[in-house]
Amino acid sequence: MIVAITGATGFIGRSLVSRLLAEGATVRALSRRPAGEALLPAAVRVFPADLTQSGETAGDLDGFLQGADVLVHCAGEITDGARMRALHVNGTQRLVEAARSHLVRRWVQLSSVGAYGAGQRGVVLEDTALAPVGEYESTKTEADRLVVEAAHGGAFEAVVLRPSTVFGPSMPNQSLYQLIAMIEHGWFAFVGAPGNMANYVFVDDVADALWLCATSSDARGVYNLSDDRTMETFIGVIAQALQRPTPSLRIPELPLRLAARVLQLFPGSPLTVSRVEALTRRTTYPASHIRQELGFEFRVSIEEGLRRLVEDWRRRL
Repeated sequence: MIVAITGATGFIGRSLVSRLLAEGATVRALSRRPAGEALLPAAVRVFPADLTQSGETAGDLDGFLQGADVLVHCAGEITDGARMRALHVNGTQRLVEAARSHLVRRWVQLSSVGAYGAGQRGVVLEDTALAPVGEYESTKTEADRLVVEAAHGGAFEAVVLRPSTVFGPSMPNQSLYQLIAMIEHGWFAFVGAPGNMANYVFVDDVADALWLCATSSDARGVYNLSDDRTMETFIGVIAQALQRPTPSLRIPELPLRLAARVLQLFPGSPLTVSRVEALTRRTTYPASHIRQELGFEFRVSIEEGLRRLVEDWRRRL
């Protein structure tokens, strides 16, 4: 089986490449980085291309997709807001047209539970209405729509995977490393009443899920992927891995929200509205659909994943 991957040099992409090679797949990677080949195993054929560009400047999309059985679209821009629409929307549209012309059988779209919006509470399922907030979430959701519409038009089969926050050693997002440091120094405090949720999934489990989405004959539609824990359990695991006391201090939610709104006016403030949201979320994204339809099981629990992350944090000191 020939699998073409965008974003293969990224955090999730590299884990997926390892999984695909272990399964005996022929792997192709699309990379805009000149050093893309050095970041991937020698068995991966790298095609230089930039999906934000058009025409000849886009790169070799034809060679990338020629004869490919499955396309896994992992490419994403998480920091530069100016590039998000160019990559997520315009780039996906170019890729859709190329995949249609090369008769790619299945498209696997890596999305995010951010498509459902930050204001959701309670249980969020795959049929929950979409309400993305922010440029990243909005443009990624628009890209999902382009893929699904093309599939409905007969261009290819499409499967959309929506993980929660993906974590693991060497993750580019530093928020969990900062959280570990706060717990290590005794600076962490819970916010509001008990029962807030931590929505995370280990990177290797995302790779496993993408593999099932790419290969299972039963894969169809949208799948959420999150290994949810209460915030008390999540923080307790980190504290145990650090051999530190589990934090017990609890701050009322409303005063902290008000303080965050004021402090966000000052660049570099450690207290932000988004961080308060993350600490007070009461949302779950059950993975029951992908477990029931595709037989998915979490291979690395949140507890084991956090222990690995703490070890990685210590190595970085």
